[in-house]
Amino acid sequence: MKKIPASLKTETFGHYAQQAISKHFKKSTKPESAVLKDEDPEPLHEMRVGMRRLRTAIEVFGPALELPKAASVKRIRKIARELGTVRDLDVMKVELKSLCKTELKEAERLKLDAILEKLSHQRSQGFVHLEKTLNGSRYRKFKRSLQNWLKEPTYKELADLPILAVLPDLLLPLISQLLLHPGWLMATNNDTGNLKVDKIDPKNLNQQLDQQGEILHDLRKQMKRLRYQTELFADFYGPDYVAQSQDFQTVQKVLGEVQDSLVLGEYLSSQIETGLEKGLPTLATEMQQTRARIWQVWQPIQERYLDPEFRQTLRAQILAPASLSSGSPVVSSVP
Repeated sequence: MKKIPASLKTETFGHYAQQAISKHFKKSTKPESAVLKDEDPEPLHEMRVGMRRLRTAIEVFGPALELPKAASVKRIRKIARELGTVRDLDVMKVELKSLCKTELKEAERLKLDAILEKLSHQRSQGFVHLEKTLNGSRYRKFKRSLQNWLKEPTYKELADLPILAVLPDLLLPLISQLLLHPGWLMATNNDTGNLKVDKIDPKNLNQQLDQQGEILHDLRKQMKRLRYQTELFADFYGPDYVAQSQDFQTVQKVLGEVQDSLVLGEYLSSQIETGLEKGLPTLATEMQQTRARIWQVWQPIQERYLDPEFRQTLRAQILAPASLSSGSPVVSSVP
């Protein structure tokens, strides 16, 4: 069993929060200059992820902190959303270019080229808006206020509690929200009293995704939030916990592929007056086959997360931080 070093056994909720927020604040703002140069899409992705992780840290540790209004979750969410708008267009552009490699009829290729040109224009407009945000007074105020707070943090009464005493209270509600999410029930039946995952053909899959895609997207966001929060506390748990956090990431990725396919399909349909299947039939067939392949990966995951024993294991895992006896130090004392 992994052992927690003495330095973490006496760690308080508040002090651990300050260290975590400091780390994610630095990571979220470090790519800023590279983002503004707009020469490489990767810094934009890094900054977006950094802002999301910072927001998660503030949400988790919020009950123990007295943070300035300029560094609120709402403010960080707005910044992340603007980064996300441009990032999503970058991802869609890559996907469309990949689809261009498909053997297409000349008429389809011309339509796709026109859509790509329009998408590039939208991306340019989105970046202009993002540039104004990152150079604006509100963003500067956000950074300045959080930097000042990190130098002289202020706390609420809960900050004095040992971090080990509150871990289950922080994580169990998220596990419950995840396990109760309706997204797990898509394409299932309960005729015999036991939930079973239905096999579904590609055509019906498209129909169900059109109807319930938003539910899966919400499940993905819930999974991402849980993953970020479990990663914050990896120092206090053993290898099984770390492996489970990595599994959350895998599930998030699969759901992300579903969402990317839906978003791309909706965008293409909005650009073709006759609809995707008539206007770009080759691409429509290719996308339908891609969704079917993703679904084959998703259904075993779905079955596992619906299994009562697996669900109980998740709950029990959160209740069992590593041994409180002294031992060899972990790699870092901050997530």
